[in-house]
Amino acid sequence: MKTPLLLSAVLPGLLLPSSAPRPKQPNIIFFLVDDMGWQDTSVPFWTQKTPFNNLYRTPNMERLASRGVKFTQAYACSVSSPTRISLMTGMNAARHRVTNWTLRADGSQEPKHPALTVPGWNVSGVSEDPSIPNSVYATTLPQVLHDHGYFTIHCGKAHFGAIGTPGENPLNLGFDVNIAGHAAGAPQSYQGLKNYGNDENGAAPNEWAVPGLAKYHGKDVNLTEALTREAISAMDQARATGKPFYLYMAHYAIHAPLERDTRFAGAYEGKGLPEPEIRYASMIESMDKSLGDLMDYLERNNLTENTIILFMSDNGGLSVSARGGTPNTHNRPLASGKGSAYEGGIREPMIVRWPGVTTPGAVCDRYLIVEDFYPTVIEMAGIRRYKHVQELDGISFVPMLRNPAGKPGSEQERPLFWHFPNWWGPTGPGIGSTSTVRRGDWKLIYYHQDRHMELFNIREDIGEEHNLAQDNPLITKELAKNLGNYLRSVNAQMPAYKDSGKTVPWPDKQ
Repeated sequence: MKTPLLLSAVLPGLLLPSSAPRPKQPNIIFFLVDDMGWQDTSVPFWTQKTPFNNLYRTPNMERLASRGVKFTQAYACSVSSPTRISLMTGMNAARHRVTNWTLRADGSQEPKHPALTVPGWNVSGVSEDPSIPNSVYATTLPQVLHDHGYFTIHCGKAHFGAIGTPGENPLNLGFDVNIAGHAAGAPQSYQGLKNYGNDENGAAPNEWAVPGLAKYHGKDVNLTEALTREAISAMDQARATGKPFYLYMAHYAIHAPLERDTRFAGAYEGKGLPEPEIRYASMIESMDKSLGDLMDYLERNNLTENTIILFMSDNGGLSVSARGGTPNTHNRPLASGKGSAYEGGIREPMIVRWPGVTTPGAVCDRYLIVEDFYPTVIEMAGIRRYKHVQELDGISFVPMLRNPAGKPGSEQERPLFWHFPNWWGPTGPGIGSTSTVRRGDWKLIYYHQDRHMELFNIREDIGEEHNLAQDNPLITKELAKNLGNYLRSVNAQMPAYKDSGKTVPWPDKQ
C-alpha cells in the first residue's frame, strides 16, 4: 500500500486580506483535443503560415486566438494517458509512472519491446484510493475544484484508468457528471448510425464502444456533435445549481479511426488529397465547430466575460500510420509525430482566453509543459489554499498570461523533462524508449536501447535535422547530468535489457 503524503499549497499572489470580498469564481472550459498536431489548424503556431495552415479550416480557433493568448511552445507527452494523468495530477510522467497508454490492468495492451523489458509502470492509471495496485495516488484537479465550490463536468474521452479500476470512471475522480468517458482511449466509431460501436441493442461488444449516448443511436449525429450537445446540456445543469462550472471537454476527435464528418468533408474534395486526409480534415473542422458552439453558448447566456477557455492537445499529430501521404511528414516543419520524442510528438497547439487578464491576439513564445495546467487552473479559480497528497511538478503559467510578451525569465532556464521507458509499437523517427530534457534552446534525447544521444538547438533547428551531440560534448554532458539527476530525484523507472537482465543506465552514468 502506498503511504499518503499530505501537502498543502498556498498559491503566491492569491492571499487576500480577511476583510476583502471573495471575487466571483470564473467558469472554466478546458477544451482538450486528441492527437491534434501543431499544424492541424488554420492558426499558425510558428513564425509563418505553412501549407497545412492553408489547408485546414478552423475559424473558431482563429476566433479564440484573436481574443486570447496563443502559445507557440506548449508541450505535452508523446502519447495520451501520460498527458491526461499529468493534467489531472500536476505531476511529470517520470514521477507518476503512468508512462504509456492505459487500458487493461495487466498491461497486455502494450506490445513487447524487441530488446528491452519494460518496467512495472502504473498500468492502472490514476486513483484517489491509495490501495489500488499499479496506480498513482493523487488528489485530482477536478476534485480540488469540486471541493472549492465548482460543478465539475467530464465530457468525452477519459482514459484515466484501466478497466475495472476506480480511475476508469471520472465520477471517482472528482467529477459531478460523466458524459461518455470510460477506460478506452478511442471510439469504435464516430457514427451515430453505427451506435458509436455499440450493437443494435445498445450493448458494447468490446471496450472501444462509446458508452452513455444511446439517445443518438441510429441517428446521423457525429460523435463530436453529440458530445457538444451533451456538454451544453450539462452547463445548463450547472447553471441551475448556482455554482461556477468546470467543463473538461475532452474530445475523442481527431483520434483514429479516421472517419468522415459528412458535414465538412465536401470542402476538401477536389484538392488532390488522399481519402484518409479528407477524413482527417473533416474531423478537424468538426472539432472546431464544437469549439464555436461552446463559445456561442457562452455569448447567448452572457457568460463570456466570466468564463476562461483553455485549448490544448494531448500529444502530437498522428503521422506514422493511418494517414494519407508520406509517413512522418504531417507535422512539418516539426519532425515525426505522435509517439515520438521529436517536436512533432510533443509540441501542441495551445490558446488561452481569460477575460480581463489576457490581451486579445497576444502571442507567448516561452515554453511550458502539460503538468503546469494543474496549478494554473487552480490559481485561475481563485483557490487560495488547497490540499493534495502528491508532490507537484507543475508551475503556474499565470505570469505568462498576464505578460505574454515579457522577456523570458528564470522559467526559460527551467528544464522540461519527458520519460518514456516503454514501447508504443510503431517505429519511426524519435519513436522508442527514451528520456528527454529541454533547457533553454537545447534539447537532449537519450535512447534507452542503444544508449545513444541526440542534441538539438530548437531555436535554430526546429525540424531537429542536425544532431550536435558530438560537436558540443560539454552541453551534451551537462544536459545528461540534468536529466539523470531529475530521473533519480523522482525515482523514475528504467527498462532492462532482455539479453543481460541489467537495467539501462542513467543518461549520465554510462
